[in-house]
Amino acid sequence: MRVSVSRKAHFNAAHRLYRKDWSHEKNDAVFGKCNNPNYHGHNYELIVTVTGEIDQETGYVIDTKELKELIRAEVEDAFDHKNLNLDVPEFNDLNPTAENIVVVIWDKLRKHLNKKLELEVTLFETPRNFVTFKGE
Repeated sequence: MRVSVSRKAHFNAAHRLYRKDWSHEKNDAVFGKCNNPNYHGHNYELIVTVTGEIDQETGYVIDTKELKELIRAEVEDAFDHKNLNLDVPEFNDLNPTAENIVVVIWDKLRKHLNKKLELEVTLFETPRNFVTFKGE
């Protein structure tokens, strides 16, 4: 029997959407206000879902304390109150769009989970704009 276990999390971060190899005009045309050279911030909401078989000994798919600590260590501590462009190494050469952020988060979490577990990450940039990544 496969069951999904989800945990919500939150972090605040600033970013700027732009490409270093494009002119200011092209960046402005494509990214608009999100290209502000002084950056802008979001109150990101995150839902991490792990799906797998229920362990017959524990009754868990995953211990929620373990999931909570993994999210704290890999996402909240790494991203909260940071400038994604300047403070988070994964975005040194990667535009921190919601799409790229959710993939980075998925990659950071995936490497710590049992391979038998499926992982899905949903990232809300605003209450109305969100992205989901389930792996490739």
